[in-house]
Amino acid sequence: MANEPTLSVAEEQIDSPETTKNMQNITPEGQVASISEEREEATMAGQQVDFTDEEAALAAENAGLDLGEAAPEEETDRAENSASELAGKSKEELLAIFSKMIEERPIQTLRKEVEALKIAFYKLRRAEIEAARRAFVEAGGAVEEFAAEADPAEARFKDLFKEYRRRRDEFIAHLEATKEENLKIKLQIIDELKELSSSDEMLNQTFTKFRELQNRWKETGLVPQQNVKDVWENYNLQVEHFYNVIKINKELRDLDLKKNYEQKLALCEQAETLLLNPSIVEAFHQLQKLHDEWREIGPVANEYKEVLWNRFKEASARINKQHQDFFENIKQEQMRNLELKSELCVKAEELAQQPLTSRKEWNKASEKLFEIQKVWKTIGFAPKKDNNVIYERFRTACDKFFEAKRAYYAGLKSEMDHNLQLKTELCEAAEALRDSEEWKKTTDELIALQAQWKKIGAVSRRYSDQIWKRFRAACDAFFERKAQHFSAVDEEYEENLRRKEALLEEMAAADVAEGGYEVIREFQRRWGEIGFVPIKRKESIQKRYKEIVDKMFSELRGSQHNRSMDRFKERVSSLKASGDKRLRTERDRLYNKVRQLEQEIALLENNIGFFSKSKNAETMIADVKAKIERAKQEMQSTIEKVKLIDQNNNEE
Repeated sequence: MANEPTLSVAEEQIDSPETTKNMQNITPEGQVASISEEREEATMAGQQVDFTDEEAALAAENAGLDLGEAAPEEETDRAENSASELAGKSKEELLAIFSKMIEERPIQTLRKEVEALKIAFYKLRRAEIEAARRAFVEAGGAVEEFAAEADPAEARFKDLFKEYRRRRDEFIAHLEATKEENLKIKLQIIDELKELSSSDEMLNQTFTKFRELQNRWKETGLVPQQNVKDVWENYNLQVEHFYNVIKINKELRDLDLKKNYEQKLALCEQAETLLLNPSIVEAFHQLQKLHDEWREIGPVANEYKEVLWNRFKEASARINKQHQDFFENIKQEQMRNLELKSELCVKAEELAQQPLTSRKEWNKASEKLFEIQKVWKTIGFAPKKDNNVIYERFRTACDKFFEAKRAYYAGLKSEMDHNLQLKTELCEAAEALRDSEEWKKTTDELIALQAQWKKIGAVSRRYSDQIWKRFRAACDAFFERKAQHFSAVDEEYEENLRRKEALLEEMAAADVAEGGYEVIREFQRRWGEIGFVPIKRKESIQKRYKEIVDKMFSELRGSQHNRSMDRFKERVSSLKASGDKRLRTERDRLYNKVRQLEQEIALLENNIGFFSKSKNAETMIADVKAKIERAKQEMQSTIEKVKLIDQNNNEE
């Protein structure tokens, strides 16, 4: 039996296939799936997060509650329904279950249930923290200043976890010490077998002692894993040697070999039955126990040794292959999951980095992120070493997006509140003008208020209709009163039109040369005293009035110029009679005045270029142009006077 091979049946360290695929739905409070303002405003308060397994596992790990790798001796195939059984339990109930479990059950059987307890507890704890954070922000606090209060229940859970780890470590340490002790015992048994093979004692005594050594071997527990193969091979070598060296009763030997044959045949049948087990993992673990039993059974007859071993080995190889394929498929699936989740992380990060500036853009981006989260929830776990990392990356991108969205809506809410205040002030201003009878002035003021209203941004939907109806009611009240008033003065407007037309006929026939500017001013006064005309005739009647007035002023200026020149002719005659010297002096004075006016005109024309940069450019330029025109007229008149003097001198 010394050359009988052994199988390597070490289990792959891969995430358990029974692990759930659930992923939390990260969504802000009042998920915005449309452009409804009520739902938009709900997002301003923050985000409501449904913390599930991945989030809770990460929180527990950050809290230092890591179980580490499972020891081979721990029972990890129990408590499959722990998660469902713990659903709905309070933190206090979970603590009670944890405490009772530690005190009443073997520590090596608790691993999966402790993991389930940890997840269930931190789901509740993280949900409490998030609720407290939202309340803190809603009360006006800055999210970065939030700090969760210490939780006595969490401290108690950590103490229980610490006690579990202490007992588990103690169990494993004691188990390792026991294995070392068992190794010493089995090595001692091997040495005693060696001595027994060379003993000179009576056959019956030797065989009885051999049986005792075999029983002691079976009763002795496990040895360290690294020594299993060597110890087992040495033991079987000595058993073989005992049978070969010691000349014992052939009947007893055959009986012993037959018994061993039957036991190993039964193990072969059990191994083959495991091939039909629907749980590959369970079949694999059962196979390990069969291998342990195989090692403890003595040799069989040489003619059956290879046949039995090959049969057992073939069944073992098939189970191992199924187990290996099973975990290889899981590994490949987890790698595919990692790739898919990496792609979703990229999409979420791109959304979080977009410069969104309107509610429409935020709604559209939110819907995209919700779809990404839905897809994430359908994807299973990534490899264990990558799972927390990829989840943290995804969660960070989602948090960044919703943090930016919360900041946007906080600013938007502040802006809408400010807009509401501005529109309220406009309502108050419109209401103050509602009963006014200064129709023109009030109309202009209300139109100005309406223009301001259009420039002010939106307010919350809950106030939008109310504030608009208030403003419109105030405006409508005034304009309805105005309409009623002016419907009563239509006949008055028609009479005013007839009076103005008659006045225009009178103005057209008037001689302004005799009355001068007083005549024009009197006509203007009479025109101003006549009230409004129908709006459709206002422009045409006003245009006709302006043309007649301009003509009157033009005629008046012409006659004044002629009178001025007649007076100057008389002055020239008088100066000429007094002597040439006075006439030359007058000419020099007029000539200098022309030069002075030329300089003044040039200066005014140059200033126009500077005035064009001023805020009130149009008014200032108009004033300057009027001055230039007056200066040119005065200069022209002065030049005519100079020419008149020169003409008189030439006549001499």
